Amino acid sequence: MKKLLLVFALVAGISTLSHAQTKIPPKIQKLLQKNTCLACHNPDKKLVGPAYVDVMKQKKYKPEEIVALIAKPNPKNWPGYPPMAALPNVPKDEALEIAKWITTLK
Repeated sequence: MKKLLLVFALVAGISTLSHAQTKIPPKIQKLLQKNTCLACHNPDKKLVGPAYVDVMKQKKYKPEEIVALIAKPNPKNWPGYPPMAALPNVPKDEALEIAKWITTLK
């Protein structure tokens, strides 16, 4: 019984390590918080909107494309999710910094 528990603990520990959270650089973290991006998005898991890693799995977006989608989302890109509110108030330079970071995610 003890061996079984030890094996289970090891498997659970390895599984947890393989699902490590994506680290958000401090500068990007501030921009994501300022522009309320984290209310709906997480780097690794679905919240209200898709995870940032899933955005890049769906299509290899260029940063400029992501900036355009922040200002004017296209709900057809993400069926099954509530439509994202347009965020034209996000400064383009900040949106570009966020977009550049998103494109680095795998």
